[in-house]
Amino acid sequence: MFGLFETGFGELTWGSIVMIAIGCVLLYLGIAKKMEPLLLVPIGFGVILVNLPLGGLMETIVGGQVVDSYAINGEPVGIISRIFRYGLSWEIIPVFIFLGLGAMTDFGPLIANPKTLILGAGAQFGVYFAFFIALLIGNAFPDLVNIGIEEACSIGIIGGADGPTTVYLTNKLAPHFIGATAVAAYTYMALVPIIQPPIIRLLTTKAERKIYMKPQLRPVSRKEKLFFPLIASIIIILLVPKSAPLVGMFMLGNLLFVCGVTDRLADTAANAFMNVLTVLLGVCVGCFMSAEAFLKVESLIVFGLGVVAFAASTAFGVLLAKFMNLFSKEKINPMIGAAGVSAVPMAARVVQRMGQKENPRNFLLMHAMGPNIAGVIGTATAAGIFLGMVG
Repeated sequence: MFGLFETGFGELTWGSIVMIAIGCVLLYLGIAKKMEPLLLVPIGFGVILVNLPLGGLMETIVGGQVVDSYAINGEPVGIISRIFRYGLSWEIIPVFIFLGLGAMTDFGPLIANPKTLILGAGAQFGVYFAFFIALLIGNAFPDLVNIGIEEACSIGIIGGADGPTTVYLTNKLAPHFIGATAVAAYTYMALVPIIQPPIIRLLTTKAERKIYMKPQLRPVSRKEKLFFPLIASIIIILLVPKSAPLVGMFMLGNLLFVCGVTDRLADTAANAFMNVLTVLLGVCVGCFMSAEAFLKVESLIVFGLGVVAFAASTAFGVLLAKFMNLFSKEKINPMIGAAGVSAVPMAARVVQRMGQKENPRNFLLMHAMGPNIAGVIGTATAAGIFLGMVG
């Protein structure tokens, strides 16, 4: 006779219920609050799906036995576990997302004001700051948490506020952390308008926030836009070879966008292809967040250190901009340094709103886009440095 305990209801645990509630919170943030909905909605629904018992979405075969959760060394048999294996574990999805990001990116603001590249690079300070703190915690409490250098790298990269880079690096170094680090990265990207303003106000004076910057950047020629992805690829990959997959695809996507003869490819990469990859990435990340994999002390540490990394990146970007003003004849508004994280274009929009509130004449969006775009390159390079050091 078909009874309650032959359905998923009989297999529900308190852990599963907690994770389903977390999935609902992510859906609420994405739908009601419109915080990164393209990612939080599929991630949130994936969290709910994987924590509904007996669904078999993440089943793998280990030693001839079928287990209900994803096993890194097992043979995937569940539909999502297969997508995860061949899409994320084989690094296909994150790398090709960078192709789409490149096709959506205009390097014009960065080329017009090259010194903003320094702000994008400087804002990666939070990545290394969180990396060293994670190492200290792992060494200080080895019986409580399992955080080695690979896990510390995966936690630190959250400070770059770049979801695909976080997924790519974590999959390479600490795949068992991928659920926590990916959700932390995308959540903090969504919370940029909440996290960044208090830090910016704390580190700047009202007079500094009022600094006026001319709204018009110098015109950037087509040749400059054409040569930039070529030259940037050569220099960055020669300096940090392990960054080649991310930086190379990012620059290829941009070349498709600016060259003028591959409009169809650029449009597909930036739209249809990007949308498919985003859905697959979101569902896979969500489905990795089973109660068994996520409800651990390490996950809480990941979320805690993630916000520390993000805050440190924001703070150092602002402080670096203030330092640059000591030697610059034409002052820059230090708030644009906060846009050096990779959250494009959310961080730049935060700076724009704050700038106009302090000085209605100010239009900082294009100035902030320079370090914002540079932050994408900086975070991908930081991931390459970690891979070269540890991978």
